[in-house]
Amino acid sequence: MAFLELRQIDFSYPGGRPAVLSGVNLALNREGISAIIGPNGCGKTTLTKIMLGILRPTSGEVLLEGRSVQEYTLAQIGRRIGYVFQNPEQQLFSSTVAEEIGFGLSYRSEDPAVIRERVEFLLDYFELSPYRQVFPLHLSYGEKQRLAIAAVLANEPEFLILDEPTVGLDACRKELLAAHLHKVARLGRGMVLVSHDTAFVNRMANRVIALEKGRVQRDSGLEGNVGHES
Repeated sequence: MAFLELRQIDFSYPGGRPAVLSGVNLALNREGISAIIGPNGCGKTTLTKIMLGILRPTSGEVLLEGRSVQEYTLAQIGRRIGYVFQNPEQQLFSSTVAEEIGFGLSYRSEDPAVIRERVEFLLDYFELSPYRQVFPLHLSYGEKQRLAIAAVLANEPEFLILDEPTVGLDACRKELLAAHLHKVARLGRGMVLVSHDTAFVNRMANRVIALEKGRVQRDSGLEGNVGHES
């Protein structure tokens, strides 16, 4: 059974505008790295919002481990699927890097010892230990991005969606990001990269799903030319 499945998804915004998505069918498993690519305006971000239950499709069904996402609260979906914004500053609001990573755990009243252990692990894992007491918005763009990923992972989601993760990164920082995303994959988390960075996608993804004018034009996971589906 797929972790996340989209069946015949159509979506139109109110006001009689043309359909953003038409007849989208996807099945995503819990492991591996998939990528959704396509030109601006093809429906990539709308599709991820539908996956997260933020938007409801005009027609069709989204299933999370066999259950309609409509049976979950947004908080429940958020515990299962972590989302990293295109601009990491949109999800950073704590006073220090360490507090940012531990915020979600503190909000859920986790045991302080568990919080400390997980924060220390993630600070080290994402090479952020020297910045533990730094105000997050004082970090470099790449450091903010690593912090946003670490803060999402602290809540131990089973799956990640990253929206345009390479925007604003130079070649060196893309290399660092690639290394850390491979680390995340080794932790057993599946992920979807939403990107127009073809070179990065070709390097990272086991499966590439190409959207054009709201439709899936190509899905390498259905072509038998990848090692395993994500």
